[in-house]
This record gives sequence, structure tokens and C-alpha cells, in this order.
Amino acid sequence: MTERKSSKKSASSKSVAAAMPATAQTDSALLRWLQERKITEVECLVPDMTGNARGKIVPIKKFSHDNGTRLSEGLFATSITGEYPEEYYELVLPSDSDMVLRPDPHTACLVPWTAEPTAQIIHDCYTHDGRPHPLAPRNVLKRVLAEYDKLGLKPIVAPEIEFYLVQKNVDPDLPLVPPIGRSGRAESAHNAYSIDAVNEYDPIIDLMYDYCEAMELDVDTLIHETGAGQLEVNLNHADALSRADQVFLFKRAMRESALRHGVYATFLAKPMENQPGSAMHIHQSLVDAKTGRNAFAGKRDGEQSELFRHYIGGLQKYTPACMALFAPNINSYRRLVFGEISPKNVMWGYDNRTCGFRVPKDTPENTRIENRFAGSDANPYLAMAFTLACGLLGIREKLEPTAPTSASVGEEVGYSMTETLVEALNELEACKPLHEVLGERFVRTYVAVKRVEYMTFFRVISSWEREFLLLSV
Repeated sequence: MTERKSSKKSASSKSVAAAMPATAQTDSALLRWLQERKITEVECLVPDMTGNARGKIVPIKKFSHDNGTRLSEGLFATSITGEYPEEYYELVLPSDSDMVLRPDPHTACLVPWTAEPTAQIIHDCYTHDGRPHPLAPRNVLKRVLAEYDKLGLKPIVAPEIEFYLVQKNVDPDLPLVPPIGRSGRAESAHNAYSIDAVNEYDPIIDLMYDYCEAMELDVDTLIHETGAGQLEVNLNHADALSRADQVFLFKRAMRESALRHGVYATFLAKPMENQPGSAMHIHQSLVDAKTGRNAFAGKRDGEQSELFRHYIGGLQKYTPACMALFAPNINSYRRLVFGEISPKNVMWGYDNRTCGFRVPKDTPENTRIENRFAGSDANPYLAMAFTLACGLLGIREKLEPTAPTSASVGEEVGYSMTETLVEALNELEACKPLHEVLGERFVRTYVAVKRVEYMTFFRVISSWEREFLLLSV
């Protein structure tokens, strides 16, 4: 496999963390970090239901005095089009109250594309009585991680993020097309793993690496994927929360890098009709919190542990009910239904990309499972929370998986994968074990918001209907 890897030094820990004593994640340490960098403004970021940034921009003097801010909890019960479910006041408090936001010092990093020294800090959301807000996606992931902590286990993940570079498109009625590269031509053929095809976008990629270095993002490799103008970036493996944070921040950096060169970077799952879709494959494993040993590895080389089997069993049983999180938009199912190598089953196998769950061949200490269902449009916090929740339920219920397969597999008897967002939401709504792990209120709110989005889409009359039905029915 050919790949492009950053030659620049990447950091696995944030500068603000390095500036603080190991056990002192205090407000004063964060303020010192800001002062040392002569920060004038702070972007107080909250990942919303889609995984995009909401929040406030606060002058440094205001941030110094308050070291926190407020934001309406209603942002988590709002659709991507800005609409509200009918049951809005059943999902949020009747008073439509504010949440209390508190900065996570370990997420502090620079905003490298601003003229004035600016910091961006991911904030956690709390209720006024100090409890983690149940609708915040970051808190949903933390809730799952706390359950693993009770078992003495620590999830480790490594996300692979696919995306497209496309020409600017200000008319949504027009289809997207690949951008013009440095050769003056747009890609028209599939150029999987091509170095020359990657080099067509050198100015954008170089700026992306500069931004990632300034933000201390743990970018590992970059390759050209199958689609025209389609790239993939891998992040180094680490704890699940930090990897979700880095996907969230990377998307911001990538979009900004492209815009600086008059191009869009899109994480839409299926942006072009005749091109492959974009995924966010999630490699996952569990380590013993005390020993640091990979809990998936068996006692002998080439074997996996009992816990590994139960984890796979959980993924197989519960993933169909999680598709609304792995494929959160109407467009997501175009990737899954029409993609030639997109997952359509919950089979697993060793180095088998036709399976929904692939186990790469590697050393025992690197034993891991690749969940291939999540699209690049998935909220990284929720996608990671739900795949880990599936594994957790498998461990609790001591589920046994099917036998691994080396065959090329499609839809398998015994497992029904959803093909529309409506089906996926119904599956999620009916799966009570997932509600218990992830929170009943969160699931109710998510389902309500996504149903509003579907109804908004369903009201739109498409060009296909005008073309083929207008005078023919």
C-alpha cells in the first residue's frame, strides 16, 4: 500500500497538559497556558448532535473572569435545518434552561487560521446542579467509558477518516465535481493509493499538516482513496475520548485548509452519484487498566481471548440497532446500499474487508477489531460510544460470535441490516439494552431530532420526480 505520511513531528499530548502538573487540571493552569501564548480570544466549543462545533467566542478577559459560560440545552434538540420536534419541551426542561459549560484543559489548542492569537477549547456540558448533561454527545461517550472503567478495562481506538475534496458549489441543485488539481485538470478515474493523485492537492495537504501540527493533532498517514478527489487520514491509536476530540478538531482544520484554496472538503457519506462513499472506520481494542496488556489477545500466539469473542458477539447482535448513529443522515444509506465494498452484514473475519467487522492480521499486542459501518458523516463521539456499547453488552451477556469467515460475503441470513434512516430509528427505539447503557433521555431526543430531519427531507420534491413523473403518471 502506498501512503503519504507527515514528516513533521506529531504530539500525542496537548501543550496545555504538558504545561500542567500531572494531577493538576486546574483553571489557573489553563489560564497560564492562555497567557503564555498571548491569546486574545477563546472559542468555547461544544460538539452538537451532528458532531459540528457550537458555542461562543469569548474575549480573554471575560474568559479569565468566568472560566466558563452558558449555552441553551435546546441546541441538542434541534435538527440540522434548525427545526424542533413536536415533543421539544418533553426532551428539554420546561424552562428551556441553559447548560453550564466547563473547559477541558487537555483539549486546549491554537486556532492556526485566525489573524489574532486565538485558542479553541472543547467544553463539557453540565446541569445547574453539577451533573453531566445527558444530551451532550461527549458525555454520552464518557458514560460508556465509565462502565468500562468499572470492569478495569480501557478502550483504545484508532479512526480512519475518508473525505472528498470538491469544487466550490454554491448552488445545491448542481452536482458536486472533483476540484482542479495543480495540473489544471480534474480527476476522472479511480486512483486508489496513487501518490501522484495525492500530489495534485499538495498546497491543500501541506496547509492541513501545518494546521494539524499547530493544533497538535495526532495525524498519522494520508492516502488517496478510490474516489476522484477522495482522501483518507488516519489518527494514531489512543484512548477513545481523545480520538473523538481529534476527529472533531481535524474536520474543522481540513475544511479550513480546503477553503483557503477555494475548495470544499466534505465529509458527506455519499457526495457524488458515481463515486464511492466515505467511511470512518473505527479500530478498537481493550487493554487491562492495571497491566496495560491487550485484553483481546489470547494466551497463545494466534489466539484471541474469551473477552474478544464476547465483544465480537456484542457487535454482531447490537450493531443493527445502532445504524442510526453510524449512518445518521438520509444520505448515509446511499453509501451503504450502493457502495461496492461498504458493509452489508455483521459477519467477521481476519483481514476480510467484505465483512462488517474486520480483524487485521497483526501481533498479539495489536489485536483489534475494525468496525466498518460508520460513515465519515457520523458524530465521532456517538459512533465511538455506540460501538463500544455494543461490545460492552456482549461482554455483560457473554455472547458468542459466529465463526470467522474468509469468504466474500454480502447480506447474511439471520441478521437484517437497515437500509433507510426510518428503519434504523425504529430499531434504535426498540433496543432497551442500548437505552440503559447510553441514557433513555438521550436516545429519545436523538430519535426525535432525526425524525424531524427525515420529514424535512421528505417534503422536498426532487429533480428525479420532476424529470420522470411530471408528465408520465
